[in-house]
Amino acid sequence: MKNTVLLIGNLGADPETRNTRGETTITTLSMGTSRPKRDSEGKVMKDAATGYTVQDTEWHRITCFNGLGKTVAEHATKGMLIGVRGRLHYSKWTDKDGVERYGCEIIAEEVQFLSRGKSAAKPQGDLELDDDVPF
Repeated sequence: MKNTVLLIGNLGADPETRNTRGETTITTLSMGTSRPKRDSEGKVMKDAATGYTVQDTEWHRITCFNGLGKTVAEHATKGMLIGVRGRLHYSKWTDKDGVERYGCEIIAEEVQFLSRGKSAAKPQGDLELDDDVPF
């Protein structure tokens, strides 16, 4: 059996990075994914005013370690479209008030940038496409 998660969505905030005492870099992301909202009969719901499909958004906590985390922190920014491949990780802890808490996160093994990030230079003027380059 394999624990694999594949998600494509937008970052809800800029990545946050911290280092442990053991020099491990940990970068966390908040990623939103959306799907069409359905009514009790299973039909896709439309907004009465605009006619657009109503979306249900779910938020996911993504954790990246060391080199991957550094790369994500350097290039990713709020609103950017990314793809994540990783694994589910469940945690259990007791908070400062003695209440048992549970959480779920995705430990990223691969992050793909599907839109431009911080370091992408904005083109100046008109771009010319090379007809000799195959797509």
